[in-house]
Amino acid sequence: MEQKPFISVICPVYNEEPFADGFVQSILQQDYPKDRIEVFFVDGRSTDRTREILQSYTVQYPFFHLLDNPRRAAPYALNQGIRLAQGDVIIRMDSHCRYPSDYFSVLIHYQQLLDADNVGTVLHTLPAKDTALCHAIAIASSHPFGVGGSLLRTGVSRLAQVDTVPFGCFPKRVFERVGLFDEEMVRNQDDEFNGRITQSGGKIYLIPDIAVEYYARKDLRTTFKMYYQYGLFKPLGNKKLKHPTTIRQFIPGLFVAGLFGGAVLSAIFPFLWWIYGLVIILYFLVALAIGVRQAVKRNKAGIIFWMPVVFVTVHLAYGTGYWLGIWKVLTGASFEVKASR
Repeated sequence: MEQKPFISVICPVYNEEPFADGFVQSILQQDYPKDRIEVFFVDGRSTDRTREILQSYTVQYPFFHLLDNPRRAAPYALNQGIRLAQGDVIIRMDSHCRYPSDYFSVLIHYQQLLDADNVGTVLHTLPAKDTALCHAIAIASSHPFGVGGSLLRTGVSRLAQVDTVPFGCFPKRVFERVGLFDEEMVRNQDDEFNGRITQSGGKIYLIPDIAVEYYARKDLRTTFKMYYQYGLFKPLGNKKLKHPTTIRQFIPGLFVAGLFGGAVLSAIFPFLWWIYGLVIILYFLVALAIGVRQAVKRNKAGIIFWMPVVFVTVHLAYGTGYWLGIWKVLTGASFEVKASR
């Protein structure tokens, strides 16, 4: 019987105390042979009990290793793990998730079958808590009205060749060919790295067979911060790749420009007010319609109120970040941000 590839799993973590145990258990429950894996938890100097929890597992299981990440940035953590990795295949994981027990096996199967440079699965977004607001945030994070046609969030019914996947499963040779993760990309490092893969002629596939359960942010503040940073780093990624990775990334920026530009033009040309107002009303009607449908489906009436608020938060955050990112690219300003949950 052919021996399975040795895999190195790399997990950047920071202040994940509520999820740490469940995340580690999902690794322990994998059906992949434990003598064929090594796992690097790269902790960004967590201020909660995350480090203590992970340290306790490294004592029990010799294939678990805890590394220090003084810079608290995900790409720095990933590169630490890659440099130490002994595996033929490298799998990136996010501790904010739950994984099916055959996750490693399915990824390895498709990576070898397709001779792919990266494979990944669909994200099934879950609410962080069982509240109407958290449900609304989870819905917006996976609905086409919230994130456009992002297949990794909205789902696929068959194997698809794509431009990016969440987390990823890479043969180690990919890093020898295209380099490591760009440490300037605090956010969107996956998109930028996958862009280099496709530019080099590599293939990336999204697998429909299984899904990762991803916990959305718990409140509007952290949701705004996350999407703001996603938007902020998109122009930098585009600059590095010398082209945009997707068309949908422009929509939130156009939304913000239209929102503020429309208000200014309407003040100058009063006859435009009714068009401007009609567009805004239509936006909120769509958001409310989604909210009503989801409230019935999930039996949570509060979703109706929160749905428009969350959609506006996501679109304003991403769009505002995107415009600031363009300004930073044009002026050469620093993209340094505090990388934390």
